[in-house]
Amino acid sequence: MLAATENLVVATGIVNIWQYDPAELAAEFHEIDAEFPGRLLLGIGIGHPEATSEYTKPLTKSREFMDGIAAAARPVPRERMVMAALGPKMLDLSFERTLGTHPYFTPVEHTRFARERLGSTALVAPELAVAIDEDPERARAAARKYSALYLGLVNYTSNLKRFGFDEADIANGGSDRLIDAVVPSGSVETAAAMARAHLDAGADHVCLQTVGVEGIPTAQWTALAQALGL
Repeated sequence: MLAATENLVVATGIVNIWQYDPAELAAEFHEIDAEFPGRLLLGIGIGHPEATSEYTKPLTKSREFMDGIAAAARPVPRERMVMAALGPKMLDLSFERTLGTHPYFTPVEHTRFARERLGSTALVAPELAVAIDEDPERARAAARKYSALYLGLVNYTSNLKRFGFDEADIANGGSDRLIDAVVPSGSVETAAAMARAHLDAGADHVCLQTVGVEGIPTAQWTALAQALGL
């Protein structure tokens, strides 16, 4: 992506800290940055206990990993990193050690909470999955299918429960209310409206991901750009 563009800033969303040595990650960052100066944002995250057998004490592990990056021969500058932070303490760490948070599968209320907790100077850049289809039933079905994996991961479901959802919302593929809040579906205007809602809640940037589409979703990207006036 860096080689194919001239100005695009690319973020790694997200490097799983269980799969990397922090010093090696710092070295790889600087290797890429030397070729594409200033265009790489290093996104770091703790992953999920369902995917990592040694998963334990996520906050402690994250602090240790950031200490390892700071102790590397060539540390990664704070302003060139961001963390996939969901809960309050991880959000605090994201601002303490990086630019801020790059969360995923979160409702607008989480964006508002992150902005209020981190203040005006932190980066809040949620990623928003959208299912664009003029047939509303087919669109929501695509959104629900896509959400199935994430509704089986405790980090995401625990976070959703902090913002007004319960076990009934999470069960059986997710309630319509939950699905519509985290993976809006239907027209491109619906998707654009949710992106604007995140911006209005305090997001600096919303990363849009179209789901339920095979190949490169050029048509959806173009339609979203037009709807958002980009």
